[in-house]
Amino acid sequence: MIPLRDKASGVTIGLITEADLSILVDSLEEESRTDMDYYVEAGTIDLLEEEGASAELLALLRTALGTKEGVDLVWSRS
Repeated sequence: MIPLRDKASGVTIGLITEADLSILVDSLEEESRTDMDYYVEAGTIDLLEEEGASAELLALLRTALGTKEGVDLVWSRS
């Protein structure tokens, strides 16, 4: 499992699977090969849903977003 954290606070919002990470990497823009963070907003979650993201990943992202316009999330391998 791969930790997904709020970039600003460093708080782990949950653990994602390799399949979840794959959908993030394949669907979202990265600035470089070593880029491990994503800005997520409601439209991003909708896109990931269309791309076939798991219900667990979508729920995790919706929880992380809450009522904010967007949130920076970062992943890392432990």
